[in-house]
Amino acid sequence: SRYYREVLPGEIVKISRHDVQTLDVVRRPERDPSAFCIFEYVYFARPDSIFEGQMVYSVRRRCGQQLAIEAPVEADLVSTVPESATPAALGYAQKCGLPYVEVLCKNRYVGRTFIQPNMRLRQLGVAKKFGVLSDNFKGKRVVIIDDSIVRGNTISPIIKLLRESGAKEVHIRVASPPIRFPCYMGINIPTKEELIANRPEFHDLANYIGADSVVYLSVEGLVSSVQESIKARQDSNPKTQKSFIGKLGHCTACLTGDYPVELEW
Repeated sequence: SRYYREVLPGEIVKISRHDVQTLDVVRRPERDPSAFCIFEYVYFARPDSIFEGQMVYSVRRRCGQQLAIEAPVEADLVSTVPESATPAALGYAQKCGLPYVEVLCKNRYVGRTFIQPNMRLRQLGVAKKFGVLSDNFKGKRVVIIDDSIVRGNTISPIIKLLRESGAKEVHIRVASPPIRFPCYMGINIPTKEELIANRPEFHDLANYIGADSVVYLSVEGLVSSVQESIKARQDSNPKTQKSFIGKLGHCTACLTGDYPVELEW
């Protein structure tokens, strides 16, 4: 019988034809908690991935619910830019009691926008990348849930597209906190100067991207959405869970600047 489980933080595993062996588990120094990348939950991972005993999709839905508690808005419908933020948008809609409605559909024949060599091509790419389902939102106040706004140049043409196609209001809600700091743990985050959260435009971000309002999820809201069900399981079964997770810890360095290791230059 096959048994799948997560590789633990710091675990060195040998996989052979016959079995799977743990060779060693490198412990964090001074009994520090592990520091699992919180952005795996927000953005990088596939929604059907399971980390720390929970499905990424469920965490994203909880982020949307938490965002609805933190940043409700008078509106007629909730939607998203397909399709990475769909679980968060469904969570937001459910919590607000608003309908979830598709406003854009993906044009499957266009390549990925983020690899376009310059800004103009990236923005052109966005316009070609989506079709507009205008019947679904004409004359309506729309909330668009996004999973993250990093540079701000992808969401801007989408808002323009929705307005030109008849949206009465466009409110942006982001199911993660703003990224402000570089990642030294191997994720290629744009430079500090490129991050919209560090630019002067961030102080009036709604105006800059053409939205009626913009609100990000708080760091506390993200952490609680990620840790809620892990804590519940730990409380209900402390013996098995302690060996699996130990002290709870997630790396929020790109959001807070609080790095899980000392940086040595």
